[in-house]
Amino acid sequence: MPAVSKGDGMRGLAVFISDIRNCKSKEAEIKRINKELANIRSKFKGDKALDGYSKKKYVCKLLFIFLLGHDIDFGHMEAVNLLSSNKYTEKQIGYLFISVLVNSNSELIRLINNAIKNDLASRNPTFMCLALHCIANVGSREMGEAFAADIPRILVAGDSMDSVKQSAALCLLRLYKASPDLVPMGEWTARVVHLLNDQHMGVVTAAVSLITCLCKKNPDDFKTCVSLAVSRLSRIVSSASTDLQDYTYYFVPAPWLSVKLLRLLQCYPPPEDAAVKGRLVECLETVLNKAQEPPKSKKVQHSNAKNAILFETISLIIHYDSEPNLLVRACNQLGQFLQHRETNLRYLALESMCTLASSEFSHEAVKTHIDTVINALKTERDVSVRQRAADLLYAMCDRSNAKQIVSEMLRYLETADYAIREEIVLKVAILAEKYAVDYSWYVDTILNLIRIAGDYVSEEVWYRVLQIVTNRDDVQGYAAKTVFEALQAPACHENMVKVGGYILGEFGNLIAGDPRSSPPVQFSLLHSKFHLCSVATRALLLSTYIKFINLFPETKATIQGVLRAGSQLRNADVELQQRAVEYLTLSSVASTDVLATVLEEMPPFPERESSILAKLKRKKGPGAGSALDDGRRDASSNDINGGVEPTPSTVSTPSPSADLLGLRAAPPPAAPPAPAGAGNLLVDVFSDGPTAQPSLGPTPEQAFLSELEPPAPESPMSLLADPAPAADPGPEDIGPPIPEADELLNKFVCKNNGVLFENQLLQIGVKSEFRQNLGRMYLFYGNKTSVQFQNFSPTVVHPGDLQTQLAVQTKRVAAQVDGGAQVQQVLNIECLRDFLTPPLLSVRFRYGGAPQSLTLKLPVTINKFFQPTEMAAQDFFQRWKQLSLPLQEAQKIFKANHPMDAEVTKAKLLGFGSALLDNVDPNPENFVGAGIIQTKALQVGCLLRLEPNAQAQMYRLTLRTSKEPVSRHLCELLAQQF
Repeated sequence: MPAVSKGDGMRGLAVFISDIRNCKSKEAEIKRINKELANIRSKFKGDKALDGYSKKKYVCKLLFIFLLGHDIDFGHMEAVNLLSSNKYTEKQIGYLFISVLVNSNSELIRLINNAIKNDLASRNPTFMCLALHCIANVGSREMGEAFAADIPRILVAGDSMDSVKQSAALCLLRLYKASPDLVPMGEWTARVVHLLNDQHMGVVTAAVSLITCLCKKNPDDFKTCVSLAVSRLSRIVSSASTDLQDYTYYFVPAPWLSVKLLRLLQCYPPPEDAAVKGRLVECLETVLNKAQEPPKSKKVQHSNAKNAILFETISLIIHYDSEPNLLVRACNQLGQFLQHRETNLRYLALESMCTLASSEFSHEAVKTHIDTVINALKTERDVSVRQRAADLLYAMCDRSNAKQIVSEMLRYLETADYAIREEIVLKVAILAEKYAVDYSWYVDTILNLIRIAGDYVSEEVWYRVLQIVTNRDDVQGYAAKTVFEALQAPACHENMVKVGGYILGEFGNLIAGDPRSSPPVQFSLLHSKFHLCSVATRALLLSTYIKFINLFPETKATIQGVLRAGSQLRNADVELQQRAVEYLTLSSVASTDVLATVLEEMPPFPERESSILAKLKRKKGPGAGSALDDGRRDASSNDINGGVEPTPSTVSTPSPSADLLGLRAAPPPAAPPAPAGAGNLLVDVFSDGPTAQPSLGPTPEQAFLSELEPPAPESPMSLLADPAPAADPGPEDIGPPIPEADELLNKFVCKNNGVLFENQLLQIGVKSEFRQNLGRMYLFYGNKTSVQFQNFSPTVVHPGDLQTQLAVQTKRVAAQVDGGAQVQQVLNIECLRDFLTPPLLSVRFRYGGAPQSLTLKLPVTINKFFQPTEMAAQDFFQRWKQLSLPLQEAQKIFKANHPMDAEVTKAKLLGFGSALLDNVDPNPENFVGAGIIQTKALQVGCLLRLEPNAQAQMYRLTLRTSKEPVSRHLCELLAQQF
């Protein structure tokens, strides 16, 4: 940069600033400023031959006056004239004045643009940088239109200096953020990617920022940046702090560039190239290893820089969700931060672990920190950290720890901050509903919730408990007894009165045999709360009273006396008055049979999405979570609502990268309700234990089978089924599967939930469940853009003879998908006989008028119909010998593609569908499994043996089944998982 000469000190400006500082009052300051403005105005008007130094000095004074908060309405032309100066300081002040005081609608923009154009063409790097800075600072559309085409050329020009490239990249980034349509994509895009290899670290840092922004809209144009970013990141991570001295910050090499590179990699899926992926995994492992090393400095700047890279590394690991070892290590590292003395680190650790809890590989590791998280919920002084702790408890909750988590959240609720009480109430209600094995526990939990935080219990919460009690015959008596006892408290919240009024009005007869809860006692207890309640609650209690007349005829005279009272018949509220008059007349005129018919017990409620969950989604806002994460919890829970719970072999967790499959998504629809009184409305079809009403409901298998049967034409539910046309287009009508279709399919061999496909336009998520030879799959189609998809048509196609091997019934989806929205498609699947090729999913739609299409392989493989089978060692070897024909055995010896971890291997084998048999193989390091492939035509028994050799990093996999093609196919499928 040019040296500043002695005359550039601008003594007049220094004197003026000193005078302003010495002013004793605001009036004195304004007087001095007005005097200076008059002097400057006279100089600009009177002295036409004002030299550059004087112009610069006066323009600086105007700029200083503006920064003090005073309006400046002249001097703009003089500032523009300074742009034509050949002196750096004069040109610098001119650009500074324009950047601060000239707006985009100024009449001087054309003159300014001409001056900028001259400086960009001058090839003087200092002047070029000043011009680029001005364009970025103003950032108007007019400037974008004038220079958007020139800046990319400057950026990729071979003779541009490093400082110019750096400024050009940041200037182009500013213009693209302000007006994306003005920046043309062209041949320069391929060249700008190679700036990641530039020798100058400043250029690389600026280029990464630009590419990260550009690739979000045009990922295909910049996909080659992945390998270059990995290469650059590898060099930085493996370098010592002395290797990059100019870019080492407190012993951390290039921390800002490292963070930017990691964020850039999060814009793309894991690299397909094995060498690039291996190098990236090595980088991530190195970062995790360095986090365990003792700090090289005690200064906070060192730890901040080091932790910034670590947290961004963990974000990338979570985004990929494909490396079990890294996910578990990341979880363990975050666990160490949970007890760190730095509040920000604890907050970030809790936030990251919320995402990790949704991964099938790290969910169990997250659960090991439950005691630390509960302690944080109790002891943290910062409310935001306590809120993140509550979020993490909610995310890590499953059947095994639900009671502990719910009880701790209830205990915390008594002292929780008012700002987060409503959210915690909703979460407790949702968890209690999802993981309730004992319905009496659910009732106790919700009543405790009302007792502790009644003001924050919304209508959705107590509506929900009424629905569930009404639909569960086995809990109605307990609910009536419990709510009767709760109402006896001297101070009782109004929501408790509402719940008590409804439940006792419907089921009070179940506890009427006890003298302590006889009908008169029930009525007296409720009526003692009547005068303390709002109009809405009083109206509900009046309905309870008329129900009592039907249930308990002995209370008729007492209740009629209450209804006949002047306070009711002449009540100022028309609703209460009308109810009192109508109920009194009904009880006096109607016969016993008519009264019993009108006031009969409420029928079971139809199944629907939990209104509590919907309220929590609305409260958290769009994008706050993942619907697939909800899907994991739905799938692994004993849903009070009649949902299904997968067997251990099908429990899996979706990718945390399912950002679009978010809180806007509705959960899968519940099964059609059975007729009232059938007793099987809420059967837990995959329960670990016996159903609550075995004599009234079907077996779990029967319930699942009935769920998947298409409704009969005369059934009312047939109006909702809306099956797609039976005639699917043939394979010749669609394009070939995308190149990565096989890789995407392999990810779902051992899991049922996750993101199947994602690009810049569309995201497709999957949630599925299988039992015997039947399955149900939910496909979530998310529009990632702000533009509506037209003619949206997903179709399932059966290639070859698959139509005779696999039956798939689909339901139509909406033809239009709004920007940022999501639609859901339900597939009912039946395996007719063994098959080798999966069905194809063809998705076609129009985006911005252009047709789009893609073909994927639907994640339905033969092992999905695997039913695990337990057997003793003697039975196993006897059956193994029976399947000894050469064609019945398939064996493969292969090298491990992933780290050999026994727990991960066990999880994959369970996810594959077989039962793991302990103490069968003489070598305890080997894995032995057994199961049966269930098809409609026949059953295929299967035995497997996996022998890992950790020293050679090899596996030997042997499968024996009663059908040769099944043996080979299962062997190929399973071998690809290791």
